[in-house]
Amino acid sequence: MKVLRIDSSGRRAASVSRKLTAEIAARFSAAGAEIVTRDVADGLPAVDEAWIKANFTPPEARTAEDKARLALSDELIAELRDADVVVIGAPIYNFAIPAALKAWIDLVCRAGVTFRYTNEGPEGLLTGKRAILAVTSGGVPVGSEFDHATGYLRHVLGFIGIRDVEIVAADRLATDAEASLKAANEAIARIAA
Repeated sequence: MKVLRIDSSGRRAASVSRKLTAEIAARFSAAGAEIVTRDVADGLPAVDEAWIKANFTPPEARTAEDKARLALSDELIAELRDADVVVIGAPIYNFAIPAALKAWIDLVCRAGVTFRYTNEGPEGLLTGKRAILAVTSGGVPVGSEFDHATGYLRHVLGFIGIRDVEIVAADRLATDAEASLKAANEAIARIAA
């Protein structure tokens, strides 16, 4: 089994989402899974006009420059395609996901590669995978009307075919960190069982 761990918090040592993804990954590793880690907070390029041109050029007509523009996207998609389980650390910043995580999403959602359009609507091509979201927030309750992160992540993962999505929430860390972390660790224990 292969697990892709994605961290997106701008914090390093003090990041709760990183601690949660590390704990989830450690449990999979203890069961023999191979862990691949991608830290998107290190920076990913934004989609720009040259990238869009390269992406919409048929593969057989792409220039060396087009291929170079898509190389990182291809690498990120290969990591995702190879994974059986995707563990995403997603702190809620200003009611939504960090920009770094959005950049990753923009690079992995590619028509004809991770999804395709059909007469019945879009169809995700990365089926048979499981996702675990380690969602943290200072005060936004996960699942509330102010949480624009978890619904979006569920939607975009489903869009590319990943419909088995579980959430480990450590929300309201600014008001009751102890209870929030206890609930998150209990959720991790249930997932591991």
